[in-house]
Amino acid sequence: MSTRLIVYFLALSLLSLPVLAQEDSFLKDILESAAENLSEDVDLYELTERLNFIRSHPINLNATTSAKLKQLVFLSPLQINNLLRHLEVNGKLLDLAELQSIDGFDLLTIGRLLPFVTIGKVEMTKVTLKGIRDLGSNDLMIRYGRVLEVPKGFTDLPGSRYLGSQDRMLLRYKYAYQTKMTFGMVMEKDAGEYFTQGKVISDHFSANLTLNEIGVFKKIIVGDYSLQFGQGLTLWSGFGFGKGPDVTSVAARDVGLRSYSSANEASFFRGFASTLQVMKNVDFTSFISYRKRDGSLKVWPDSTTTIQTVNESGYHRTKTELKNQNSLGQLTFGGAIQYLSDNLNIGVVTYHTEYNQNFVTGTSAYNKYAFTGKTLLNTGLHYSYTFKNLYAYGEVAHSLDGGWAIVNGMLVSISPKFSAVVLHRSYDRDYRSFFSNAVGENTDVSNEKGFYTGLNYTPNKKFIYSVYFDYFKFPWLKFRVDSASKGHEVLVQGVYIPKKTLKVLFRVKRELKQQNPDAIDKTTGLKDVFKGSARAAIDWKLNKTIDFQHRIELSIYKKGENSQEIGKLIYSDFNFHRPSSKISGNIRVAYFDTPSYNSRIYAYEDDVLYGSSFGAYSDKGFKTYGNIRYRIARKMDIWARYSIIVYRDQETISSGLDEIAGNKKSDVKIQVRYQF
Repeated sequence: MSTRLIVYFLALSLLSLPVLAQEDSFLKDILESAAENLSEDVDLYELTERLNFIRSHPINLNATTSAKLKQLVFLSPLQINNLLRHLEVNGKLLDLAELQSIDGFDLLTIGRLLPFVTIGKVEMTKVTLKGIRDLGSNDLMIRYGRVLEVPKGFTDLPGSRYLGSQDRMLLRYKYAYQTKMTFGMVMEKDAGEYFTQGKVISDHFSANLTLNEIGVFKKIIVGDYSLQFGQGLTLWSGFGFGKGPDVTSVAARDVGLRSYSSANEASFFRGFASTLQVMKNVDFTSFISYRKRDGSLKVWPDSTTTIQTVNESGYHRTKTELKNQNSLGQLTFGGAIQYLSDNLNIGVVTYHTEYNQNFVTGTSAYNKYAFTGKTLLNTGLHYSYTFKNLYAYGEVAHSLDGGWAIVNGMLVSISPKFSAVVLHRSYDRDYRSFFSNAVGENTDVSNEKGFYTGLNYTPNKKFIYSVYFDYFKFPWLKFRVDSASKGHEVLVQGVYIPKKTLKVLFRVKRELKQQNPDAIDKTTGLKDVFKGSARAAIDWKLNKTIDFQHRIELSIYKKGENSQEIGKLIYSDFNFHRPSSKISGNIRVAYFDTPSYNSRIYAYEDDVLYGSSFGAYSDKGFKTYGNIRYRIARKMDIWARYSIIVYRDQETISSGLDEIAGNKKSDVKIQVRYQF
């Protein structure tokens, strides 16, 4: 890309008409840090809704616990412990400015924390039927979207095609009475799905009723819920962090039982669950769930049926997808007992899963140790302990008639300027769990051993440095890897904050893995696959109304002796937000150039409220999008988003049923939110 094009691109972004960002910058930072390590189709609503709810019901730092602070996912376990220890030694905070005197609380952390906390007394009124009727808050959100072009799957094809319309629709409703009671409901239709099927008003429907602090019960949930315990080896559903620029993110912040509010159709339980305080510092969570799952159903000549995999996509657009819809019954029940104090957490989790279909493995050699049968029993022990500036944590998990999974780690604050983390993991190839989400390179927790070490260094208030190294190996075969393999990953990042209105970031990342040769490669043995990236970014807040973000990123991909690929992405965001104005919004202009999908580059994208996403920039072209929010009335807002991507030197976009004739793809969203 020529220097002239770069200069023109930056000039264009600076002259763009102000339209506004609907997410506050601190929340965007948190989301982007998480998004870089998640799958492309992940629904970030679970995180954004949690943070927005806490912002509306701030945590009183003078009357808080470790469990409450864990909900603020950007706080590390050591930061939480340092805050609690400061309160214990020095008494209640008189001013939030005192946070600057606590070890580990740099200006960036404090800036993120302030919107979610208070030191004043949080008024709580007695729960009454009249209060529930008159004092609760209601939040109704309706979203519509579609791709404006017509993909091949929506045309009148003779074979497989999408049976529903192109429209995407989502309805969310939430009722909250203080923090004592909530009711939530989600209905969603994906593009290609029917809007109605028999008596079902949408393809996906989820709802739950949650009661908090009712007598000896800390929480009671009827409906859909998620469970997150320990480090994610034994039982973890829903959103979870992994490796990231904040090296402390490898220590999971487990929150136990939570109501489920995401539109993701796979990672939740459905039934009844409760957390009971058995005695001081001892909680017992019990749960039972039965739900229908989508499975790859196979009918044998004798009319018997088996399942090979559980489908996680949630799509029901074609005849095959509809045939597999709700083809698998899943019953899960169990419990977790935990001892919880500010510095010590010990817990035991055990649960039984039973299916109404028999699982069989495929014929591929790498499937040799996959789960077979109908029942599975999982048990695990997790712990965390804080002593002064050291936080030790870990978990050991076992699946009946299978293997073990073990993780142990330690965070240590070496000085006010240095903090470090080390982590060792060992997942047997025959460890099996349908509800795991732990640190690792594989999509499931099995067939992996690794050692991770990271360091955060803050020499002063203006500089923050992070670096981590992760070595891993896979003792057994994997998909497209026909023998044992190994690899490593390195990340180095520096952040410079000369003043509150300016942030400069530079990051380099390197990853090496092994894979089978390509189909056209006649040589034998595994090939080294190298992926690298380099990023430079500037965030500049011009004033209280206008801010900019500019980024340049390079990606490198090389497999074996093949030629090296170098991808490029450059974009500028322009945000406008004035608290007194009814209109706010943002616009992005991006240029990308990658030789293939292998060298693609991911970047966070602003969206309508709770629609935060991040796209994969691949091939060569331009992408621009704009978001605008208009406050119709004090309790009603409307959002609109338009995006268009134009590829160079292409006659079609995508492939299969998603193929679009031409070189451009445009998408529109409209969302209305009414709070009453």
